[in-house]
Parts: sequence; structure tokens; C-alpha cells
Amino acid sequence: MPGDAQPDETFVLETSGRFPELLHSARCSIAFTTYQAGKLFLLGLQRDGRLSIFERTFPRSMGLGVSADGRTFALATEYQVHRFDNVVPPGGAAPDTYDAVYAPHAAWVTADVDAHDVALDADHRPIFVNTLFSCIAAVADGHSFRPIWKPDFISALAPEDRCHLNGFAVEGGVPRYATAVSRSDVADGWRDRRADGGVIIDIASGNIVADGLSMPHSPRLYRNRLWVLNSGAGEFGTVDVASGKFEPIGFCPGYARGLAFIGDYAVVGLSLARDDRTFAGLPLDAALGARDTEARCGLAVFDLNTGTMAAWLRISGVVRELYDVAILPGVIRPMLIGFKGEDVHRVISIAE
Repeated sequence: MPGDAQPDETFVLETSGRFPELLHSARCSIAFTTYQAGKLFLLGLQRDGRLSIFERTFPRSMGLGVSADGRTFALATEYQVHRFDNVVPPGGAAPDTYDAVYAPHAAWVTADVDAHDVALDADHRPIFVNTLFSCIAAVADGHSFRPIWKPDFISALAPEDRCHLNGFAVEGGVPRYATAVSRSDVADGWRDRRADGGVIIDIASGNIVADGLSMPHSPRLYRNRLWVLNSGAGEFGTVDVASGKFEPIGFCPGYARGLAFIGDYAVVGLSLARDDRTFAGLPLDAALGARDTEARCGLAVFDLNTGTMAAWLRISGVVRELYDVAILPGVIRPMLIGFKGEDVHRVISIAE
């Protein structure tokens, strides 16, 4: 497998039969991150229909933000936000059969602000959830970041991770909704409300549009609906913004983070439970027990019309926790230029 994995590390990936079929019919690839193993994975298809797996190492790989055309994406890491661009011309193909070659073209040093979700604004500059400072921020030339919004219940910007603000739903490069684990305004206070303190916030008005959730993550706008992962309860569903009601659509057999859409399907990232107080004692434990199963790491593909799991990918070995999932539209077999090899010295693209 390409990338920087150590020889003594194992990585096992299994898929249902429908998983490659879904990529083929949708003509897309899937990117996902694991902060725990420090990897970015790109999943596509080889010419013979088998799964293509490409990975690179980036410390604490977190949020992914992809442009509408799939040619540019941003990646939040431990202390930087990177931007990658596809250097293969539209309709072209790389000599080694990769139809998308993402090369690093910009990076911003944010320091370790525990960046979570990231997106691209209208100018293709990254904006991100700055979890340490409980705000949404933009990259800023000459500075670590520029705050652009914080919840009304946060009284001041401070490096205290007060409410564990973690996700946002973006529309046209503009943040619309945000998720937080609680409304705490004290350092690390969110840990006291993990089971039922989660909220979704309307960024424009500052109003709480849904509450009572368990560690919500990955709010997304799709087909005029607000979708979210009620991670602590193992639920994927929608929120009626008018009433604030959360409606579960499907059960996630793992701690869910990362949500993306392909036509009538949703792709959700799943993680194993960590052996610490962050994941312990959540409603997810009882939900898994009631179904006589254990948490898994991988991707679950839900049919939006039925709520059933239409396809899946399971991961075992060195990768135990995922953070984000993104779709690369129109890309069949992607690869990415890293910083450790010689390729980054030789890949040149010239602006017209």
C-alpha cells in the first residue's frame, strides 16, 4: 500500500460487494481521515474494478473540505491547514493511470488549535472549526487565525475548549449551522454533558435550533435538509429546524464522525470506542448491547430512502478511529503528492 506506514503496522480493509459498485455507478472517490493514526486515505477504483487505496501521513488528520468540482480540497492537521489541487487537466489522465493527482499548493500554520471541520470559502481559502478557542475561524496571512464567529454563550475567546465546538454545515462557502457537545462556558466543561448536552446552532441568528443531543458531529446541508450525526447515541438523521426535532434515519454501529453524500446515499465514518472518559458511558454503549454487536471502524453507506445500510467498509489493525469523510466527484482513481518523497520536487503545474 502506498504511503508511510511502518512495516510492523497492520492495516486490513474489507468491503461489502456493493461498495465498489457504488463508486463505479456514482463515478466518484471517497477521502477519509484518521487523526489517531495520522493518515489521509483516498479510495477509488482500479481499471479492473478492484478498490484502489492510496494513503499519506499527516499528523492528526482531521477535517476535509472539498470544492464543488472536486479539484481542490483542504485538510486540517495538527498545527496546519493544507490546500491540495488536482494537477491533471480536466479530461486528462496521469501516465500511471491516476485520473486525479492532488498536489500541495498552500499551507497555513495555525498552531495546535485542535482544528476539526474545515471548508473552502468562495475564494477557495480555508475556514475551520477552531475547537480550542470555541469559534469558527479563517486562515489569516501573518497570523494563526482570524475568528469569524463564536456561539453567544461563549463569553470570550480563550484556549480552553469550553463547549467542544466541532462541526459546521456550509452552504456556498458560508457557515450556516454548527454543532457543539454542550453550552458550557468554562474550560473543558463540555465533558460533564456528553450524554445529552449537545446542541445545533444557527450561525446567522445565534439561536439553538436543536438540543438534547449526545456529542453531535458533522452537520451537513443536503437536498434542502439539515443532516447530523448524533454520535454518542449511534444515530444518523435529520433535524427539523423549525421544531428542533431530531429524527433518526439509521443506526451507526460505532462512534460516528464524518458525513458525505452520493446521490441517494450517505457515507458515515465509524470509530471504535476509546478507553477513556470521552467515550465511556454514552447511550451508544446500550444501543450496541441491545443489538448484540460491538463498535466497528470503517465506513457505513446508508440508503436515504430506507435508512438501511446499503454497503460498508470495515477497517482493522492500526486504524481504529476516523474523523472526516468527503466525496471527490468525477474522480475514479485519485492519488496525492506528499512531502517526504521526491515527487513533490518534480510535479509542476503552470497557470494559464
